[in-house]
Amino acid sequence: MHDRIAAGEERISAFLTGRLRPALHPHRLPLDVSAWHLDGEPVPAHVALRADYVPFAVGEPWGKPWATTWFRVEAAVPERWAGRRVEALFDLGESRAEALVHDEHGIPLQGLHPGLGAVPVAAPAAGGETVRLLVEAAANPHIEGASGTGIRYGDPVTAGDVPLYRLRRADLAVRDEDVWQLIHDVEALDGLMRALPRELPRRHEILAALEEAADTVDPRAVGRTAAAARAVLAPVLARPAHDSAHTLTAVGHAHIDSAWLWPVRETVRKCARTFSTMAALAEEYPELVVTASSAQHYAWTREHHPHVYERIRKAVADGNWAPAGGMWVEADAELPGGEALVRQFVLGRRFFRDELGADTDVVWLPDAAGVSAAFPQIAALAGARGLLTRRPDGGRGPAHHTFRWEGIDGTTLFTHLAPGPDRESALTGGELASAVAEFADKGATAGSLLAFGRADGGPDRSMLERARRTADLDGSPRVALRSPARFFRDAERDTPLAPLVRGELDLTAHHGTYTSQARTKRGNRLAEALLHEAELWSAAAAVRQGVPYPHRDLTALWQKVLLQQCHDILPGTSIAWVHEEAEQTHREVVRRLERLIRRAAGDPEGATVLNSGPLPRREVVVLEPDGTLPDAHTHTRALPHAQALAGGGLAVLAEAPALGAGTAGLPLDGTAPVTVAPSGDGGHVLDNGLLRVVVDADGLVRSLVDLPTAREAIAPGEAGNLLQLHRDEPVAWSAFHLDARERGRRDLTDARSVEVREHGPLLASVRVVRGTGRSTVVQDLVLTAGARSLAVDTEVDWREQDTVLKAAWPLDVHAEHARAEVQFGHVVRPTAAAGEAYAHRWVHVGEHGWGVALAGDTGYGYDVARAPREGGGTTTVVRSTLLRAPRSPDPHADRGLHRFRQTVRPAASPADAVAEGYALNLPLRPGPAVPPGPPLVRVDHPGVLAETVKLADDGSGDVVVRLYESLGGRARAALTAGFPVAAVHETDLLEEPLSGHPHHEGRIELTLRPFQILTLRLTPRDPGDRS
Repeated sequence: MHDRIAAGEERISAFLTGRLRPALHPHRLPLDVSAWHLDGEPVPAHVALRADYVPFAVGEPWGKPWATTWFRVEAAVPERWAGRRVEALFDLGESRAEALVHDEHGIPLQGLHPGLGAVPVAAPAAGGETVRLLVEAAANPHIEGASGTGIRYGDPVTAGDVPLYRLRRADLAVRDEDVWQLIHDVEALDGLMRALPRELPRRHEILAALEEAADTVDPRAVGRTAAAARAVLAPVLARPAHDSAHTLTAVGHAHIDSAWLWPVRETVRKCARTFSTMAALAEEYPELVVTASSAQHYAWTREHHPHVYERIRKAVADGNWAPAGGMWVEADAELPGGEALVRQFVLGRRFFRDELGADTDVVWLPDAAGVSAAFPQIAALAGARGLLTRRPDGGRGPAHHTFRWEGIDGTTLFTHLAPGPDRESALTGGELASAVAEFADKGATAGSLLAFGRADGGPDRSMLERARRTADLDGSPRVALRSPARFFRDAERDTPLAPLVRGELDLTAHHGTYTSQARTKRGNRLAEALLHEAELWSAAAAVRQGVPYPHRDLTALWQKVLLQQCHDILPGTSIAWVHEEAEQTHREVVRRLERLIRRAAGDPEGATVLNSGPLPRREVVVLEPDGTLPDAHTHTRALPHAQALAGGGLAVLAEAPALGAGTAGLPLDGTAPVTVAPSGDGGHVLDNGLLRVVVDADGLVRSLVDLPTAREAIAPGEAGNLLQLHRDEPVAWSAFHLDARERGRRDLTDARSVEVREHGPLLASVRVVRGTGRSTVVQDLVLTAGARSLAVDTEVDWREQDTVLKAAWPLDVHAEHARAEVQFGHVVRPTAAAGEAYAHRWVHVGEHGWGVALAGDTGYGYDVARAPREGGGTTTVVRSTLLRAPRSPDPHADRGLHRFRQTVRPAASPADAVAEGYALNLPLRPGPAVPPGPPLVRVDHPGVLAETVKLADDGSGDVVVRLYESLGGRARAALTAGFPVAAVHETDLLEEPLSGHPHHEGRIELTLRPFQILTLRLTPRDPGDRS
């Protein structure tokens, strides 16, 4: 029996490939082809229309890597084809060749890719008309991120200039409609048959019908006998699905990465190709519902292809296009800062609402590797009611596919992990069966969602034909073409007792992404901080002095930063071209933001300091000799309490309130000076009366004592700031994964030099220089007067490959858990769960009453491990992952110069960790000679922090303040405005009022639950209003 089944299935496969498909286009004629080859950046169609074309023959090569070839094709439709469907058929070459087909006037029609080579030109044809098309073909190289094949193409410098492709076909042809329909009848039944268990009668029934249909088709007259074969299959296709059949909500989709194995400029073209195809299919298949998630992609289409954009708008109005996601891009959901994630939603949802008339309430992140536990609250405050993602690694993540997900503050978000293929689905029988078999919540709910379409290409006609046949077919799950919003409404209604999942979503191994491409991560962190500063000081200047608020500039800069946070750029998993552009973008953003800050706050002169952080500060500040400040001698006269530094800068003691300006150049008064003295073993001791640091002759921190508690932080016999190297060779996807085996680990215990760099009284430092044989590491161990933490400034000239660099701190702490900052709060992870994790600005480990905080300004990766010591006690080792050197998809990732700063603070509470994180990432900046006035707002609770102060986006002049409870406890606080207030409203993240809030002369009483985010909108009182 099994041999007969196998033989029958083999026969059907041969029938499809050898008989039916060759008969689909029975009449063909070659198109006349001419070409224009274009190196460098793409050009719009109106430029290509005026170009000089040369004759081009099928079989000729085209397309240097990343170049463009425009093909002009032409043919007359024969009179005898009148009344038939006529298509242009193209085969551009290998698997990465893509194109956008335009009509003779340059209006986009649809995309081409290896799975979609037919372009309808007449349905039906009149006969005698001339077909003229313009094809923009992109020579995108084939790069394998997993294996590293083709990674030389990832940089134009190494990509070469040998053509990649050959034009294999350019024909005008008639499509036989009976053969077309028969192909998809057979495909649908064949796919279902192979997915059914062999013992089921239904499988045998289908095989018998397929074999009879194959017998019915005359190989010499396939087109004339196809209808009869369809009649044989009709009764088998007409049998409806069982009442209990699973329902798959199928949504047409193209997962377009904003950049990855191609640059951003190519994504702009991918959007045009994909969106034009989906719009064309919606016109041809009125039941189709498609979605696309990133507002940035629509904005590109509006700018570069307005005709395609208008077709999208029409499809949205007709119900064929259901925008989802509500974010500016499909961002990484772990690494962006809290306010950046807020702006992803704000800018994304506003675009969908204002441009497309769509109020999206489903977050669409099908390629998320992990999602922060802060996400449910942020999404809900932006108006989301559901999250769609996937679990590509079946062994990770929640046990359920449909559940309520609870975030750190208690907010829940209805969540669906769509089962089925990871990135692409063609709606084959096997894929449908697999999606049902994988679904973990059968019995609790009767449906799941399946996004179908080719990545970077979307659905095609064959997929839609399969959807029609499996809508209600015995043995198959029901396939229903519906919108994501409809699915979530139905699923939430039908699953009132959905299970509850708490905490982070870890969906697939991706630990390398916390560190890969450190310069991209550093640029993102700096841009986020400067955006915060620019908004704060611009708001203060607008309210205090009437300086126009730079709404347009800030929005444009946010959009640039948010694009670089897409899930393949910020994680560091793209080709070299992408990360070079990201670094260039961040540099441009930083320059423009510094100009905006200076415009709002005044020229830096060093007499004052500006504190953009939410906590008051008193600390030593270094005024760098960067050309913006007078020379050190002038400053020494103006600031008599300053300390001249070896590098030419000045150290001054400064103090400033939260979100305000303060004074620089204060005397030490009661603050003890910092000293540095030699130790007995050739090392050095730094001491400021609060912290004593012993650095040995090899530059290792042998002792770190908090003097008020008289407690040592370094574990007995160990050394802190121990740099460690180990081999890092994941089996595949080297930028994505981290090799946890730590083979060949080497501790960098020997130093080339250890010398005192600064001697106090405000700042003392010891410089340590180490080498790996290839790379050089220069570290300054810095202690300042009044500081409770030791700072470590690191500069690395990194020349390694397949290597990780970590900094280890073995601590004398019995830590059951580690706290790690995420957006608007922190999570608690057990130290027993050893392995790489991520934190934003700080990590805290502690026991009852005593802990240690480590903060950083660049990367995100760290690990914590705890082990017992002989004789009693435990050592908790915290290691920050400083650098990697993955080889794919960027073979030179992270090579070159890196700078970053970290601090370690003993005797630290979680509140101290929060303060360290802000101080490190929002350093005090030199201000103008005259302070700009008191802070716009003050908050009287140290755990309730003002994360954002800005003017409302609607141009009303209202002041928007976003606060959050930072320590994980209920808090009562008062916010006091530094300007007359007429009204206060609590709003959502889009600054839409939710409710009025009482206030008394600008004082607003607040109660926040643990980790709650609260957005307030303060309307200034008109100066003429004396009420």
